[in-house]
Amino acid sequence: MNYTKLYLEYFKNLNHKIIPSAPVVPENDPSVLFNTAGMQPLIPYLMGEVHPEGKRLCDAQKCIRLTDLESVGDTTHHTFFIMLGNWSLGDYFKKESIEYSFNFLTKVLNIPLSKLAVTVFEGDEKIPKDEVSANRWQQMGIKKERIAYLGREDNFWIAGNSGPCGSDTEIFYWRSDDDAPLKFDPEDERWVEIWNNVFMEYYQDEQGNITELEKKNVDTGMGLERIISVIENKDDNYLTSLWAPVLQKLEEITHKSYKGNEQSMRIIMDHLRTSIFIAADYSGIKPSNTDQGYILRRLIRRAIRHARKLEIDLASDWENLLAQVIIDQYKEFFPELEENKDVVLNVLKQEKEKFSKTLEKGLKIFEKKIQNKEDIDGESAFHLYDTYGFPIELTIEEAKRNNLKVDLTGFEQKFKEHQEKSRTASQGKFKGGLSGNGIMETKYHTATHLLNAALRSVIGPSVHQKGSNITEERLRFDFSCDHKLTDEEKQAVENLVNQWIKEDLEVVKYTMPKEEAIKSGAECMFIEKYPDLVTVYQIGEISKELCGGPHVSHTKELGVFKIKKEEASSAGVRRIKAVLINEEN
Repeated sequence: MNYTKLYLEYFKNLNHKIIPSAPVVPENDPSVLFNTAGMQPLIPYLMGEVHPEGKRLCDAQKCIRLTDLESVGDTTHHTFFIMLGNWSLGDYFKKESIEYSFNFLTKVLNIPLSKLAVTVFEGDEKIPKDEVSANRWQQMGIKKERIAYLGREDNFWIAGNSGPCGSDTEIFYWRSDDDAPLKFDPEDERWVEIWNNVFMEYYQDEQGNITELEKKNVDTGMGLERIISVIENKDDNYLTSLWAPVLQKLEEITHKSYKGNEQSMRIIMDHLRTSIFIAADYSGIKPSNTDQGYILRRLIRRAIRHARKLEIDLASDWENLLAQVIIDQYKEFFPELEENKDVVLNVLKQEKEKFSKTLEKGLKIFEKKIQNKEDIDGESAFHLYDTYGFPIELTIEEAKRNNLKVDLTGFEQKFKEHQEKSRTASQGKFKGGLSGNGIMETKYHTATHLLNAALRSVIGPSVHQKGSNITEERLRFDFSCDHKLTDEEKQAVENLVNQWIKEDLEVVKYTMPKEEAIKSGAECMFIEKYPDLVTVYQIGEISKELCGGPHVSHTKELGVFKIKKEEASSAGVRRIKAVLINEEN
């Protein structure tokens, strides 16, 4: 059964426009390396921008979360997942949202009412108890005993310390062969959360003051992997119909059963799927030693380590065979998988060959230890694991074969230190939220359009935007270019941007069909990610781009534009870092 199709068609019939998934790499959100939730690409519209497709939207968003990377290999964790979401941007609110969710679960997925329970916000000194949601659930058939009132930690949503916020209501499913108890206990782990409806109806300022929003939004999210495991009554996500084709192919390749090899097979399936989605994405990520490229490399290499553990011949085309199954399975909703198939297969093959050479280097280091009859201390064991991809089991095996000992305690300590560093970094790098829409970020959004136009004017029409990253302090802009910019070129670009700022050009926003926008000459990155109706921002006669915003209304608001650095980003791509300064300065 195609659950994604069921979901999207259901909301389409409720007058929601189906919008395409955004790329896995977010635009202009420096707080994350990847989109971690369905709402992230819609941040400008949740903050007040008008979406070209209207007030009711739904999609299946590609998401990547790496905060629990080391947990992948158990029954429930994934690095990549699909978040099904529906939104109301100032249209319907709590009553309708609850009704739509309830009817989808009970009438489309045929989940028995007896297996459902919900939580709502209990209220506090600033925000009242959410009786509207509780009453609506009762009207839909949920008994009082199955409604739990919880506090801010569980049933209140806000990104950071200030911004749009509000209560949420979470829907739980009884996943057990035992009869569901009459009274809902949220602490009972047999109740599994399957859907979250967030109601953004307030604004909290930095002092903690709460005011009611004039325009109220609904943001919902339901993980595809989890809902399928619930419907199919599986306590192992990898045994659902979603993973069946991949698992079957993996068992064929390895000539081994899933039973007894669960951890390695889960890691291979999960990491390959994530790697394929990253490599196929229109953002053009390649394996590297930094940022998204580092994550891609790490995932592919971890999959290879476990392939080796399962005695797969690394010289065979095993990764190609698995990739083809995954691409065929998901290409209906994510056409970039088929379009960029050759890129994906090439990335996997090249990284496999590079890693095989790295493993060989590790073996040579190991041989020196053997020749010197040195036991493997904890630091060396971890170095072999982290740098050369040796699973600790392989180190133990090789050491035992040569009558050497391995300091497992020392290895585990180094491993824990590594995990803690990764977790700390992840909390900063993968947090996400309603960021990137303050006054300065808005100015920098507009400045990137001027910079793009200036580069095309000075260097030539072959220049195209390849990426951007914006914070409150600066903009970073990647563009196609086959040479390092000369000082004269940089100065000319900077002068041109400042000239346009001084001319106080008007920034005009249009909504039009995508094809019409392209024919009119509008610039854009990743045309495939845009819906049929798009927002175009035109700055005087010098720039026209597809963009979600936000932007200033006149260029004079920007101040003075200054290029701070120009450098190589990757082959054929240059990067400019620039700032805006007040004219008074």
